[in-house]
Formats: sequence, structure tokens, C-alpha cells
Amino acid sequence: MKIAKLSIVILLGVIFTSCASKYELLLRSADVDLKYKGAFEYFEQKKYKKAADLFEQILIATKGTERDDSVQFYFGLSNYNFGDLETAETNFDQFTKVFPRSPFTEEARYLRLDCLYESTYRYELDQLPTYRAMSAINEFLYDYPNSKYLVKCKDMLVDMQERLDKKGYEAAKIYFTIEDYKAATFALKNAIKENPDNRYREDIMYHLVLSQYRYAAQSIKEKQKERYMALIDEYYNFVSEFPDSKYRKSVDGMFEKAQSETNKK
Repeated sequence: MKIAKLSIVILLGVIFTSCASKYELLLRSADVDLKYKGAFEYFEQKKYKKAADLFEQILIATKGTERDDSVQFYFGLSNYNFGDLETAETNFDQFTKVFPRSPFTEEARYLRLDCLYESTYRYELDQLPTYRAMSAINEFLYDYPNSKYLVKCKDMLVDMQERLDKKGYEAAKIYFTIEDYKAATFALKNAIKENPDNRYREDIMYHLVLSQYRYAAQSIKEKQKERYMALIDEYYNFVSEFPDSKYRKSVDGMFEKAQSETNKK
């Protein structure tokens, strides 16, 4: 009976070892060919973390061989597919510097861009990663103007520019929100000056008219005429550029009020 129980334990141990230790055995193995083959097998099975671990172990052993670019590229691709974008971005960046003419280079450069893009933040937060991603994308498009990734790259640029535009608009509007209308006029003018093509240009210019109006209305009487005149200038700038604006009724009302006040004075 004891022998039978021992046999079952041994059998279970063998089964467990054979099922669970293939990956561990590969990690401990000194056979580069075996690890190379195993890494690609795990990659094909979509077991990307295991594939990345094995590719990483043979980086040095395959350096300078015909397998070098394949190992380094698939090491990055495994990390990318596993979702470790920070590591993958570093992998692809290093790969493109070492192998500028590899068959994998264009894809590696694009995947690095995707890593950078996915690492950017909402418009309310720090936009330095956004500028870094946009710069890298523009470099890529310069080098590969007919790339198969052209549309995706342009979509990324549009999305990131939208974020920058909104951040610029919202940052300038903060002074309006806190009712510091003098500061708001300066901030809104600067937002247009710094980014004339801002997609929120109409909203910025409307808030500029509105800020100027409220600033004039809240001023002491001696200053009102001058400030209403400044509002009228901003009104003409606005309606000449956006004659059919959704804000037209509002700005017309402010203009009429400003005219009335300046005529009185």
C-alpha cells in the first residue's frame, strides 16, 4: 500500500514537472538555439511575457550574429504586446539606432511612436510627453512620407494637437472664470498669438470680447469710455472673422451697449 501511494506521488510529481517546468528549464538552459526557438514558440502562442524573458536572455549571445536584429526586435515586440509600453519604447528606440536599415526598422519606429502616444496625458495634465510624441511622429513622416502607417500617424497628430489647443484655451480662460477680466484679456490674446490656428479660436475670441465688456462695465466711470472703445475693436475683429458665429447675437448686444455708453460719455 505504501509503495502504491509513493508511486502515485512520484507520478504526480513527474506530470507536474513536465507540465509546469518547460519554461523554467528554458530559462536555466545554456542552449541559445533552444531558447531562441522557445522564445518564438511562446511569442506565437501569445505568451509575450515568457517570450520577452527568453529573448532578453539571448540578447548578448546573439549580438553581432544574423539573429541579432530579429532577437532585439521581437524582444521589443513581446514587451509591446504584453503591455509594457515604457520598456518597449526603450527597446524600439535602441533598435532603430543600432539597426537603421533593418527590414524591421520602419515598424519598430512606428511602434515606438505608438508607445509614446499611448503614454501621453489628458489635456489638463503635463503635455511634455505630447510634444515629444509629436516631434517623433513628424521625424518619422519626414523619413517615411509614403509609409503604410501614414494615416495612423496623422490621426495621432490630430488628436494630440486637439489636446494642446484645448489646454491653451482652458488655461487662458481660467482668468475669465475667476472674474479677473483684465488678466483674461491678456491671457486670451496671448493664446491666439501663440497658436493662431487653435481650433478653439472662435471661443477664445468670443471670451476676449466678453472679458473686455465686463472689464469696461466694472471700471470706474473715468475709464469706461476707453475700455468700451477697446471692446468695440475686439467686436469688429470677431465679426469680421466669424460673421455667422453662434455667438453673434451675444456680441452684437455687447457692441450696442458699448456704443450707447461711449455716446453718452
